[in-house]
Order: sequence, then structure tokens, then C-alpha cells
Amino acid sequence: MSTMDLEKLKMMGAGRAMAVLTSGGDAQGMNAAVRAVTRMGIYVGAKVYLIYEGYQGLVDGGDNIKLAHWHSVTNIIQLGGTIIGSARCKAFTTREGRLAAAFNLVKKGITNLCVCGGDGSLTGANIFRNEWRGLLDELVKKGRITDVLAEKHNHLNIVGLVGSIDNDFCGTDMTIGADSALHRIMEIIDAIMTTANSHQRTFVLEVMGRHCGYLALVSALASGADWLFIPESPPLEGWEDRMCARLERGSRLNIVIVAEGATDVNGKPISSSYIKDLVTKRMGYDTRVTVLGHVQRGGTPSAFDRILSSKLGVEAVIALMEATPDTPACVIGLSGNHAVRLPLMECVEMTKLVQKAMNEKRFDEAVKLRGGSFENNWNIYKLLAFQKPSNFSLAVLNVGAPAAGMNAAVRSAVRLALAHGHKVYGVHDGFQGLANGEIFEMKWRNVAGWTGQGGSLLGTKRTLPETDMEKIVENIAKFNISALLVIGGFEGYEGVQQLYDARSHYDELCIPMCVVPATISNNVPGTDFSLGADTAVNAAMEGCDKIKQSASGTKRRVFVVETMGGYCGYLATSTGIAVGADAAYIFEEQFNIHDLKANVEHLAEKMKKDIQRGLVLRNEKCHENYSTDFIYRLYSAEGKGVFDCRINVLGHLQQTLKGKAESWKREHNYLNEEQADGRQFVFMTSPHPVRSQIQNRRRLVCSGWSSQRTGRLEIWFQQLLDTESWLG
Repeated sequence: MSTMDLEKLKMMGAGRAMAVLTSGGDAQGMNAAVRAVTRMGIYVGAKVYLIYEGYQGLVDGGDNIKLAHWHSVTNIIQLGGTIIGSARCKAFTTREGRLAAAFNLVKKGITNLCVCGGDGSLTGANIFRNEWRGLLDELVKKGRITDVLAEKHNHLNIVGLVGSIDNDFCGTDMTIGADSALHRIMEIIDAIMTTANSHQRTFVLEVMGRHCGYLALVSALASGADWLFIPESPPLEGWEDRMCARLERGSRLNIVIVAEGATDVNGKPISSSYIKDLVTKRMGYDTRVTVLGHVQRGGTPSAFDRILSSKLGVEAVIALMEATPDTPACVIGLSGNHAVRLPLMECVEMTKLVQKAMNEKRFDEAVKLRGGSFENNWNIYKLLAFQKPSNFSLAVLNVGAPAAGMNAAVRSAVRLALAHGHKVYGVHDGFQGLANGEIFEMKWRNVAGWTGQGGSLLGTKRTLPETDMEKIVENIAKFNISALLVIGGFEGYEGVQQLYDARSHYDELCIPMCVVPATISNNVPGTDFSLGADTAVNAAMEGCDKIKQSASGTKRRVFVVETMGGYCGYLATSTGIAVGADAAYIFEEQFNIHDLKANVEHLAEKMKKDIQRGLVLRNEKCHENYSTDFIYRLYSAEGKGVFDCRINVLGHLQQTLKGKAESWKREHNYLNEEQADGRQFVFMTSPHPVRSQIQNRRRLVCSGWSSQRTGRLEIWFQQLLDTESWLG
């Protein structure tokens, strides 16, 4: 968004009033949305009111509708639930209740309303909007408001934000709270796996999802669960025999995940206790049940949910400011990595069609109606469940610095290739291992449990192939390797380019090659996201949350925190949004001593009032002279007498944690065949393709190597360094 656009919005908001409420079940990230709406509303010059206790507060009025200021939402971005409360409200379903709500809004001059909730809450908001004029006329007839007041507030603008851990709303890629719920589930599954492995147990996990199997599906995909039950695709008759046969394959660990709303094809509920009794009776396995319950709603929101809520909240305010009486009610959704406006009632109706299809046992249609991502995840899960005989050879290796999710990507690649009947080789220590012959055949069980482990189990090195090209060629021929998959960052790109350039000298290198970007810096060409970046942001965010919490008993303290990322400011910027940092210094946005001085003075003024803590982020290579220590000393000296200062370098903490659920989903998808045109890295139609599997907005794209090149990669990277701002 340009500076000119922001100035225009400032003028549009002057003299206007808006309100925000949360309704229905709570979801992690709602507070971040409330914060974004409040601060963006104030920024554009509007009065912003917080409505407490959802629609009940709107009906009751009084102290439930309070004018907000900038600091009303300070330090809430990391909190779960919703600080303004949420309540089921029967009164609002009646005309009398909506009449009281209209009166309470008109008294405050509010004609713009942002509602964060599920499809029921948003439907109620749309009904309220449609009745608005009639409600005002009724209030005039009863003498509760004047004709002048009614005419002045004759239209109500509505914008919705979808807060639901089930991710069950059609039209948006993700709903607020779904990613955080997946994090909770995966943390529990990781803990259960250790005890299950120790005792050779089978665990049945029941997750939320009465009408939608999203949480069950993605957690099963991310954990490598052995069996899955979701409402959208009930198992056929005889599923008990098939499941028991699947669990008989000799593993120390069996995980079965069931959504709470799972049924068989006849509509009979499939409960976790029934599955446990079945496995115990037929298999004799020591089987335990874990029902996750409301722990999935609790806890702090993930970095993804904090950033998502902030994006959607800002767009909601802009939509309200730009709305006219003819503008239909809209909901703000996510498409790819961008906030988009969608017609509210069309999305609600589409969501209802899913349940209708399920009620009428049109299950294949229900899966399709959930959206391409849901259908794709379901197909991937089924694909990775069984293997076939081998007839093709693929080598998989990790290159560059370790990134969370590399192991999940290797697992997905190995099982996908085996499922299609191919032989798979693992290569230890990247290109160096390929040269030294550290190559071994990988079987289905070799990668069991890999999804939850951080780092690189194959081992990874930054060594490039040019120094050992002849040895690499010799081993490719020796093991009859017919395709190469490289999972890594900039060194992976450069290494494959060197192999590509050497094809004129070695026929053995004329084989399909594919690069999957994996770097916490998110700084490689052609992709919106690289593996590990999401987890690194979560690690940095959690570190910053703990740093801030450490000062809860200390007044007036500023923390200067250094993040990784090389010359790319993605980590610092995304973490800054997620934790509500006061400043973030990155390479892409040049700054000087005057900017630093202005930031120090701004923080000093805040500290003199009611703010007790400050947080400043610095990307590790944002400036060759203004080091982290320099900024710390500057803040310490200039803030003396007002605040004290502390320094923290997060370091490799950002690199070594396990991949989180949303990252895992992307990692599995990266290795999935591109559904749009049927291409897959082991089935390339051209003789010797070199490609990279990248994410472009909401689509996964298998991109030709030539489209990634501008001369050599070093030239491309230097062009980035010479550009004032190159982040999308």
C-alpha cells in the first residue's frame, strides 16, 4: 500500500465511527484482529468502539460499547481467546433484540460494523444490515430517535472476518484460529509419539470438527497418521477389516485420528472409544484414547494467525471506509498470501452447500466443495498411505543450512515415489555425500516419524558440486539414478545450476532435476514461501514473547533483538508484525542515524506515559555499520533516565525447531503432483527438465529453470542487493 493511499484513507475516515465485536466460539487470533481493526480505524481518523460480549453487548448497550484509543489494544496480540468477550445471544435473533442493537449504535453515531465470528455470526450481521432502515423507521415511530438522526445514519456498512478453528468457511484459504489449533494438535501428537514408541502402543486421537474434517485431515497429513476418519468422506462398509489390516504391518507406533463428527456411510457415528475397543479386541494391541477437546482453542496464537488477523483487520477497515450504500456486505478472506474481499452471503451459501451434500450422501461433491486445498490434502493423504513395487530410481538430498520441514519434505517425496512404484535413494550430506557415495536405498518405514523432527536427518552441507563433479557423475551412473530432487536454499539452486551447466560434458547429468526451496530466510527466487520460513517466524515470535514476559515485573525496558535472515528482512518483518514490535530494521529499507534517533525519541515519549516495554528487531545484516550492539548502545545512551535497554540474539533457535502444522501442510504439497496440468517431477514430459517446485500466491507451480535465471544466480542475488526494496 503506497503512502498516497494511506493519506487518502486518513481523509476518508475523518468524522466517521465504527465498531468491532467478536461472536460465536472463540479462536486464537481474534485479539490480533481486534487490535488491527482498532489501530487501523484510529489511523484513518475514525472513532473506534469496542463492543464487549458479542451481540449480547450490542443488544444491552451501556458500558458494553466503549470508545477505544491506541493503547486500548496494547499487548494483546499474543493473547488467545478474545479480550472483548464473546457470547451466544438469543435476543439478537429476534427483531426486538436487533431494534435495541440499532438504537445503541445510532446513539454512538456508529454506521460501520466489523464482525469477527463464524458463518452464523456473519449471517446475523447481514440480516441486521438488511433490516437497518426499517429498524430506524420503527425507532422514529416510537419516538426514540429523531428523523434527522435516522437520516444521518440511514445506512449500515458490514464487513466480516471469519474466526473459526475448523477452517470450514468457503471462499478463504484459512480462517482465523485454524493454524493455531493445528499447532496445539501437533504438539500433543509429538508428545504422544514418544510414549507410544516406548511402549508399542496404538493411540486414537479425537480432534474437533463436528461438521468439518480440516483439523483431522491436516494433522493426519502432518503426523503421518496410519488411519483417518473425517465427516466429508466416511469409510465404506468393511472399513474395520481394512483398518486392522493396515495396522498389522509391524510398527511400534500406530496413530489413528478421528474428527468428532465422523460417521460411516450409513450415518452411524464412529467414536474414538469404538475404534479403541475394535483395535484392542481384534489386534490385541495396547490402545489408548486421547480426546483433545478445548485445548485446541486455547493457548497463544501462532505467528501465521497473528499476521493473518492483522492483514485481514487492516483490509476490513479499508473496505468499510470505501463502502457505499450500494456495496454489498463482504467478508475478508485469504487468497494465496493476499487479503481479498468476498461477497458475504455467497460464501455463507456455499458453506451451507457442503453440509447439504454430506446430508444427502454426496460425499465426493462435499470434498470438492470444501475447496481445492482440502481436496488436494485428502488425495495426498490417501496417496501416501500405501506403496507399490519399484521400477524407477530417484535420489533425494538436502543442501545448505538446515530448515524445519526438510524431513517432512523428504518423507513426502520418498513415499510419493514409492507409491508410484519407484526406487528411492537417500543421500547423506548433500552434494558432498553424492560425491563420496554416501547413498542408500530408502524404504517406506525408513521415513516413519520424520514429519515431527527438526533439522535434517539426511544431513546437509553447503558444499557445491563443481569441486567433485566427476565423482558425482560416477555415482549417478553407478546407482543408475534417473532423477534428482534437491531440497535446500540458495546453495541448492546454485548447485543444480552447476549440474545443469555441466550437461554439455556429462551425459549422466541429462536427467530430470527438481529443487524444493527450503530456507528460513525465505530469500530464494520465484516463490512466496520456502520451507522452514513459517516455523522460523514462530520460533522468533515465541522467543520475543518470552523476552517481553521476562520484563513483566520491570518498568520501562526496551529490548533490541537480532533475527537471522542474511540480507532478507522477511524474518524480522513478519516477526515484528506478529509480536507488535516498535521498530524493525531490515536491509531492504535503508535507514540512517536520523531514523534511529527519531525511533529512540518516539520510544522515550511512549515510556514517559503508560507504556512499560518496547521491542526493536534488527535483521542480522540490515546495515554494515549499525550493528546490533551499536543500536543497543545508542538506545541505552539516549534512553538513559527514561528506560533501560537489553540485547538478545536469537541465533540458531530459529533454525532448529520442529516444523509446525501449517508448514508441514505446505511441505507435503510441494512434493505433490501439480494437479492443474498433471505434471510431476518424476514424470516430466521433456527429456531432461530442470525445475523448481514453488508457491506462487495460492498455487503450487512447477517452474522451468530458465524462468528462475537472470544470467547466473550470483547476478540475480546481486541485483536484489542493489534494489532498494525487493520484498513482495
